Amino acid sequence: MRAVPTTGPRMAGDLARKAVQEDADLILVAGGDGTINEVVNGVAPSYTPLAIIPAGTANVLACELGIGTRYERALRNIPLCVPERIALGKLRNAAGERWFISMAGVGLDAIIVYNLNAALKAATGKFAYWLGGFSHITRPLRQFDSRLHGRTFRCGFVLASRVRNYGGDLEIACGANLLDDEFEVVLFEGRNPLRYMAYFLAVIGKMLPRMNGITVERATRLEFSAPEDTRIYIQIDGEFSGHLPASVEIVPDALSILVPADFRGRTPAKVVEGFAPAPG
Repeated sequence: MRAVPTTGPRMAGDLARKAVQEDADLILVAGGDGTINEVVNGVAPSYTPLAIIPAGTANVLACELGIGTRYERALRNIPLCVPERIALGKLRNAAGERWFISMAGVGLDAIIVYNLNAALKAATGKFAYWLGGFSHITRPLRQFDSRLHGRTFRCGFVLASRVRNYGGDLEIACGANLLDDEFEVVLFEGRNPLRYMAYFLAVIGKMLPRMNGITVERATRLEFSAPEDTRIYIQIDGEFSGHLPASVEIVPDALSILVPADFRGRTPAKVVEGFAPAPG
């Protein structure tokens, strides 16, 4: 096993790409969701398996997989995991194309990510995101159009998610599943920031789908656009990723990832050639 530290942005993706080219048996990434995203963009759509060791701020993917947020525990459990072939999301906009594994957010959460204070995040972790969110409670939300299934929604925030977990503490897309070849899409309508405070309380109370102004859909592709004089940002896997116009789509059979042996539950796992499920 060879361990290589990263020293700057995009280096993790370059290292992963090189490992794939050198026919690595397994790529293990220790980091947060942003680092994992970089590695995914170096690995996909190859069949080289990827293992996750949580070492970030929110560790959304690690929470979703059920491996927890403790570095040592996740490392010990790797031999008990099995490879699973899953779909990925793909973002296309003026910045180019990028894979993402967990979610894409447009509007409210993306502008929070865009304005995030990196020093505060390093010092306080998730508190920096909460502070960024509450700084917007007095500002009307910029509006944009989301198009799916031939319908157009005017929104202030849209989440296209593959995971239930959001930010390590909340669940917004409660029916999302990494094993599905589609997004769970949650569309938030409205401009008034107080309305979004009500949405937030509904998330905490697990009543979001019952709220007026909320639409929950399943989709494999979405398109986003905004008026020419309005800059709307987009984030993927918690990292700022440019602005609209943009599209996101599901690409099936795009990544091999190690998951706990019981992750699939009642459905038999798809075993990647060359690897066997854990005994027992």
